[in-house]
Amino acid sequence: MGSIHHLYISPVHNYFGHFGREAGNEPMIEMEEIKCLAGRGIEGDRFFDYKPDYKGQITFFQWEVYQRLCLELDTHDKSPSVFRRNVITREIDLNALIGQKFSVQGVEFEGVEEAKPCVWMNQGFASGAETALKNFGGLRARILSNGRLHLGLWP
Repeated sequence: MGSIHHLYISPVHNYFGHFGREAGNEPMIEMEEIKCLAGRGIEGDRFFDYKPDYKGQITFFQWEVYQRLCLELDTHDKSPSVFRRNVITREIDLNALIGQKFSVQGVEFEGVEEAKPCVWMNQGFASGAETALKNFGGLRARILSNGRLHLGLWP
C-alpha cells in the first residue's frame, strides 16, 4: 500500500517564467496537510488559480525516484523538495495514473501528464538530473473535488 511521504507548497515560482534568467531561491514549505480546491489548485501554492483548467494544479513525485537519483548522481545533501513537486509518494506508480481519474484520501484527481524534467533540475539537484528523470519527472494533475491531503496512507 502506498503513502504520502512529504507535502510541499511554494507561494513563489523559482523556475516557471525564469527562462533565460537565474532561478529563484525561494524554498518549498513543508506541510503536514494541504487544502485542495477543485479546479483551482492547492491553497497557498504558486499555481493556485493560475488559469482555468490548468493541468498542473497539483504535482506528484515518487520517493523511489528521488532515492535512485541520490545513488546514481552521488548526491545526498538535497531534499526531494528541490524538484518543486507538491506531493512525494511512496510505492505509487505515478506514470500509470496519466490519463486516469483517481482518489487519494477522499480527494478526486485526474492525472494529466508527466511533470517533465527541465534543465533547472541540473541546477537544483545535480548535473545529469534532467536526463536521469526522463519519463520519471512526476505527475501533473487536475483537482476534481475539494478536500485535504495529509501525511500517511495513500488511499
